Amino acid sequence: MVHPDIERVLLDEGVIRSRIAELGRQLTADYAGRKPVLIGILKGSVPFMADLMRNLGVDHTVDFMCLSSYSGDSSTGVVRLILDLRESIQDRDVLVVEDIVDTGLTLSYLRQNLLTRGPRTLELVTLLDKPDCRKVSISPRYCGFKIPNEFVVGYGLDYNEAYRHLPYIGVLKKSAVKA
Repeated sequence: MVHPDIERVLLDEGVIRSRIAELGRQLTADYAGRKPVLIGILKGSVPFMADLMRNLGVDHTVDFMCLSSYSGDSSTGVVRLILDLRESIQDRDVLVVEDIVDTGLTLSYLRQNLLTRGPRTLELVTLLDKPDCRKVSISPRYCGFKIPNEFVVGYGLDYNEAYRHLPYIGVLKKSAVKA
């Protein structure tokens, strides 16, 4: 059942799960014999990361970071680090797991921050990519779906902390966005 605030479903649950399984197989092959650390970017990446971990056939560890650059439905352009890693990533293979890449500002900041910590490798895994929204040059190595420049929610993505629980990715109705 589609939530009444959703204009249309962009990606249904089956399509999402199938693509995550493919990403898991690709990461399993690329990281065979290694033990990467997956860094989930809170809060939106949680459902994606949980499903990705279940589809990853290599040993790995998990850590989390929380950054913020959004207010409502738009980026403020100012990135704040709210929660930092608990473990060192020096000499580790790092996979940053993100729900969506749009302007690229948050991930550009995060990438520079993490590179100063001396990881062996650092790659970005994102469920959704909105390349038309880029303000800085950044390209995820692993991407679930490229999507158009529309405001989407569900499967971890929110609008003012709502809609994260939806099992699909949907375009939010303009009437649901509070001015």
